[in-house]
Amino acid sequence: MPMNAPLPARLQPVQRQHIEHIFQLGDGLDKPHLPAKQTIRNSWLRCLNEYQLDPTQPRPARVVPQQTLIEHRESVDELLHVARAGVDQLYSQIATLGYVLLLTDHRGITVEFRGNTDQDQQLRKAGLYLGADWDERFAGTCAVGTCLHDRQAIICHREEHFDASHIALTCTAAPITDPQGNVMAVLDISALHSPTQHESQNFSLSLVTLYARMIEDAYFLQRYRDCLMVRLDTSREFVHVNGRGLIAIEENGQIIAANAVGRGLLANHHQRWPPWSAISTTHLSELFECDIADVLNINSAVDDQLRAFRARADSVIYFISLLEPRRPRTAERLQAPTNSLPEPLAHLGGDDPAMRKVQKLAERLRNEISVNVLISGETGTGKEIVARALHNSGHRSEGPFIAVNCAAIPESLIESELFGYEPGAFTGGRVKGMRGLIPQDNGGTLFLDEIGDMPLSLQTRLLRVLSEREVMPLGASTPIHVDMRVITASHRNIEALIERGEFREDLYYRLNGAQLSLPTLRERADKLYVIRRVFNDLVCARAANETPRLRADAISALLAYAWPGNIRQLKNALAFALATAENNEITVEDLPEQCLSQRITRQPIHPAEAKSSEPSQQLVSLLRDHHWNVSAVARILGISRPTVYRQMQRQGIVPPNWRT
Repeated sequence: MPMNAPLPARLQPVQRQHIEHIFQLGDGLDKPHLPAKQTIRNSWLRCLNEYQLDPTQPRPARVVPQQTLIEHRESVDELLHVARAGVDQLYSQIATLGYVLLLTDHRGITVEFRGNTDQDQQLRKAGLYLGADWDERFAGTCAVGTCLHDRQAIICHREEHFDASHIALTCTAAPITDPQGNVMAVLDISALHSPTQHESQNFSLSLVTLYARMIEDAYFLQRYRDCLMVRLDTSREFVHVNGRGLIAIEENGQIIAANAVGRGLLANHHQRWPPWSAISTTHLSELFECDIADVLNINSAVDDQLRAFRARADSVIYFISLLEPRRPRTAERLQAPTNSLPEPLAHLGGDDPAMRKVQKLAERLRNEISVNVLISGETGTGKEIVARALHNSGHRSEGPFIAVNCAAIPESLIESELFGYEPGAFTGGRVKGMRGLIPQDNGGTLFLDEIGDMPLSLQTRLLRVLSEREVMPLGASTPIHVDMRVITASHRNIEALIERGEFREDLYYRLNGAQLSLPTLRERADKLYVIRRVFNDLVCARAANETPRLRADAISALLAYAWPGNIRQLKNALAFALATAENNEITVEDLPEQCLSQRITRQPIHPAEAKSSEPSQQLVSLLRDHHWNVSAVARILGISRPTVYRQMQRQGIVPPNWRT
């Protein structure tokens, strides 16, 4: 479009001026108000000449359909799993400054997003949203797209954007490369508004570059976790905590791969001593003045587990530590890190501070039968699992473990269930009477779950059982001696119940000899261990011979979810995925819909996907017509079985054989 052509009337004056500046650069004019950075100028020219983008026609943000987004996320699932911690940490530092965070794949599609939900509509309109396409060929000059093209960190500030609808934005991006140096993602922070000075974003550039390198290195460590690695730095003090260089090696010293710093060392070496062929490999002893044996014995021969070696190419001294490969962890042999604990207690958690406290206290209490234990925690946190672990790790493990949910037994039956009754004790009872759960528990452990829901009248009888160690069945004249340990649990605040007169204070102090407080799943630092543990337990309980696995995109979604139902909800979600998955690989699509991030489920439905959102009546009719055969209905609708199950769950459709 020539410079003197009329511009659309809907454009604002600042946008019209911006478009004129683009045409001035395209006409070869060099004006003072044009971008100073050559990278921006080159990108503007690419947009005009190579991509044939029309600057007079600002484009609305392009957000890909949900199914396309899922495919893009799946292609980088391993990276997403590793990058999540860095993404969350970076966003926590920039959120109060008005920035949002985007992580895109190598095609410019936003596969991870963090932003203020109060600005949801504005962010979506600006393209700062999950699923937004920031490829330079579509969006024009921008931080993500131009970063992908130039393979380097960049600030694209306000009028440096090509598209006139983006000139209020400030965006800063840095590439994330794989161990071979190929760009696999871009980390970007952006703001809807910012100061006009370009220098205001210099710190953003440093911050984004730092976190991109951190994610890169975390990915490298994950990718080569089963290999020998050396970590190196020019400063001895920082090697162990933040060594900048990482090189994976074979046991003979042959270099397998390296991170950005390591690749820089190799490039310097090859510049001075070019390899004989493109496929030749370099050994660590060629890169440094060292013998491979001196590297392999660092951990055993040196007190601080560091050695200094000189790089042959530039004579710089590097301090090197050795990272030995981790032991493989399989579904059949998932080891908890707390191996010094008895096995039942060790399997309660991985590396979570609150659970470590529970485990250590439980270890001391496992044989203290004179100390009654009260387990507190939200519903679904695994209180019965902890009680069973206490029982199974102690001297009473050969005795019975009887669990009673005080909230599940009708008040009219709980007394007879617990204490038993003699023949003819009451109308409607068994002719021969019944031995109660407490007498059955002789020599074992009685677990009373939801003790806060026990009626006051029974609290008095339970207090007598605890103090006298004997129980009187209904209708009996002689008490029965019982040798048992009592463990109780409740999700309710019992002290508040005491204040309201709903729980006996003397019983509470009798039960609360020691208290184990369980953290919620959302608070636990060992969520990944819990997810794998629950998944493996479900797999082992199946009759099928298959060995399904959790793919990284599913793990990322499970880690990101808040789990209001805690471990019980996690178990149900994984059981659902195992039951409905179409193959042995559990992906994010196989999870129940409520476990998916809201950022995904809020995406608009693309017309091609509209058939997967049939109204409830039609779905019910199809299911009934096909005798609730979900596979048949999925084929008719052209969608997967898990999608049908999620539609049923969302619409409250329950098959007849699932109803109680």
